[in-house]
Amino acid sequence: MPTSLAFAAVAALTPCPHPIVHDGDTIRCGVERVRLVNIDAPELAGSERCSPASRQRLAYSRNPSWCDYALGEQSRDALAALVAQGMTTLEPVGRDRYGRLLARVLVNGRDAGAHLIGQGLARRWR
Repeated sequence: MPTSLAFAAVAALTPCPHPIVHDGDTIRCGVERVRLVNIDAPELAGSERCSPASRQRLAYSRNPSWCDYALGEQSRDALAALVAQGMTTLEPVGRDRYGRLLARVLVNGRDAGAHLIGQGLARRWR
């Protein structure tokens, strides 16, 4: 019989049967926008974070703009390939200032953020 702590951990996982990948660190699960917690992936072309004003404003922040568009596409594509391999589940941890759900994203139990970091397609969020 599982302990209450183990049961609570299992109960916190939420299935996401048909995730849609936006970029290397954001997916959509139904109507919910989900930000992969504790990683940062490169921006895609057209990102407001890569405008000259944003790049200057964020240059010395905890999370400066990462405007490598080719790597951003690779990161997005790698996340899409990963979620296509099996069951995606979310381990919610909160909301960000934009209202997105912050969650650890797991595919067949494998941490998607750690997978992207391991491939050099994302970095730990500082």
